[in-house]
Amino acid sequence: MAGLLEEYEKIVGPDVIDQLRQLATLLKGRKIVHVNSTREGGGVAEILHRLIPLHFELGLDVRWDVITGNREFYQCTKLMHNALQGARVDIPLSLLRNYEEAAQKNFEGLQEHLQGADLVFIHDPQPAALIRSCPERCGKWIWRCHIDVSHPYRPVWQYLRRYVRQYDASIWSLSEFAQPLPHPLFLIAPSIDPLSEKNSDVPLRELEKIYERYHLDPVRPIITQISRFDRFKDPIGVIQSYKLVKEFLPIQLVLAGGGATDDPEGEEVLIKVRSASDNDPDIHVLLLPPDDHLTINALQRISDIVLQKSTREGFGLTVTEAMWKGKPVIGGDTGGIRLQVINHHTGFLVNTPEGAALRIRYLLKRREKLHEIGEKAHQFVLENFLITRHLREYLTLMVAIMYETEDRIEPQ
Repeated sequence: MAGLLEEYEKIVGPDVIDQLRQLATLLKGRKIVHVNSTREGGGVAEILHRLIPLHFELGLDVRWDVITGNREFYQCTKLMHNALQGARVDIPLSLLRNYEEAAQKNFEGLQEHLQGADLVFIHDPQPAALIRSCPERCGKWIWRCHIDVSHPYRPVWQYLRRYVRQYDASIWSLSEFAQPLPHPLFLIAPSIDPLSEKNSDVPLRELEKIYERYHLDPVRPIITQISRFDRFKDPIGVIQSYKLVKEFLPIQLVLAGGGATDDPEGEEVLIKVRSASDNDPDIHVLLLPPDDHLTINALQRISDIVLQKSTREGFGLTVTEAMWKGKPVIGGDTGGIRLQVINHHTGFLVNTPEGAALRIRYLLKRREKLHEIGEKAHQFVLENFLITRHLREYLTLMVAIMYETEDRIEPQ
């Protein structure tokens, strides 16, 4: 990874990189651990895959651990995830006991790393209960919540809060997502990596291969949604929007995504999506491996418009990715999508399939507006949602927590 920071400097400028190096000098010698529930699939794993190497290049001692669990564990955490986003889901006591037992077993395997760390970042509900097993911890533990907990199902939130309140701090993507807690709350929005395979430039020949591989017509407009097959992403609503537009314009729809090891509902949603497509040859439902970043990149680039018609969304990295590629995004008026899609400027916010269909027709009929919005979207990501900004805010938070009792911070 030597020279990685220099590559980012070409995009964001030298001042940004100098600031990262200055912050990192204050954390030299500190041990940092990140813990989540999967290495592949979903935005959390994707962010960590990019952040960890940057920590290394800055000379920081960082480690990334992943917890494991049985089928009941992931069943429980998926129900927990849905309940925190507002679904009225009562989790059986047997599943909660399994969740607690899994936390204890995982802690026993990670005990040496966790107890010896100066800073521990625990990502989302799956590993949240680890803290119960470490009452005499020496370092600072921070819970990082990537999902929208603005209107949780209260019984489930109250259960999880018993663990979360024990942390030294928590991080949220938006202030609207957060719940009151007896510790400092920080706001850090997610980000994308412009140098990753999913976001870097794609040669024309690779784009042509995507048309051929998936039998896409390069002449007719392509509308795409890329996300895991999850009911909160509303893929059925996307199909309804497509059908409304197709009555007036000859378009194609791509629904592409995959699953994650911590999401047991994906297969069920995928079956419903395939049924709703009703064998329409212009609806392309693609189940992609979680590491097929080049295909995802290319699909976004050949699309005229990108959708993310979520009904609940923590942030929505696919929105940022599409905007980086100069695509107007039509997104659900919810969660972190609102932070990215500035209505009528970087895309459109909608609440219904009919609303999405109306905006699709508007943009396809006004190509100059489509390109104008795409250019604004790219610039907005450059200024606000690249990984260098994300890393700077993490480093600033770590410095603040490690030196919170000192009046003055001196370089190490």
